[in-house]
Amino acid sequence: MIKSFFAALSFISRLPVPARLSQGLEIEQYQRSIVTFPLVGLLLGAIAGAVALLLQPWCGVPLAALFGVLALALLTGGFHLDGLADTCDGIFSARTRDRMLEIMRDSRIGTHGCLALIFALMAKSAATYELLASSSLSLTAAAGLLICAPVAGRTCMSLVMYNQRYAREGEGMGNIYIGRITLRQFVITLATGAVIVTVAGGMKALGALIITAFIIYGLGRYFRYHLGGQTGDTLGAAEECGEIIFLLALFWV
Repeated sequence: MIKSFFAALSFISRLPVPARLSQGLEIEQYQRSIVTFPLVGLLLGAIAGAVALLLQPWCGVPLAALFGVLALALLTGGFHLDGLADTCDGIFSARTRDRMLEIMRDSRIGTHGCLALIFALMAKSAATYELLASSSLSLTAAAGLLICAPVAGRTCMSLVMYNQRYAREGEGMGNIYIGRITLRQFVITLATGAVIVTVAGGMKALGALIITAFIIYGLGRYFRYHLGGQTGDTLGAAEECGEIIFLLALFWV
């Protein structure tokens, strides 16, 4: 479990992880680390949340919210944001399946990708601001809910991995997980995420996670319909959408 956690941390974040901590885990065995994705989200969320809370007295709530979102993006190196942009460029190109996949592989970003990134960062910044500025929440409670967002996003990624097929021919980073995680790993991942958000954010966070899971499941089916399966880019898109949906759902439950 410890090796799997550090393997996942090095794979989906830019935090420095000594090689010896994940040594002995072959790349083909990385799918085992899916059960630790919610824990990685907890760590990343705690760091980003701490940045927002520490800066809030110094620069005010709006900038603190912005820097908290920026911290999370830097912690992941924009890894999932890149997947979101590529997915939107491909899906919204309204081309054939093969052409969509070709567009998604292109390193250049298009109009739809730019719009997706702008909306994602604005939505997360605005939701973070509303939580930090809410008169009905203490700063501690708001921080707990903010920490839950990266947990929810990485928990719901499993919904576009389990019982799915890889959309491309050949190998790719997404192929490590897509269609390779077992039912047991899938259930453990969902359960771990549910426990973490309930402890950190209470029943409000759990309700938001349930809403997020249903929507991400539908999004996964949408990707599969258009692309014939999932890719590493759609995993990243699912994670980013999961964070946004979770934050917005907090205002509905």
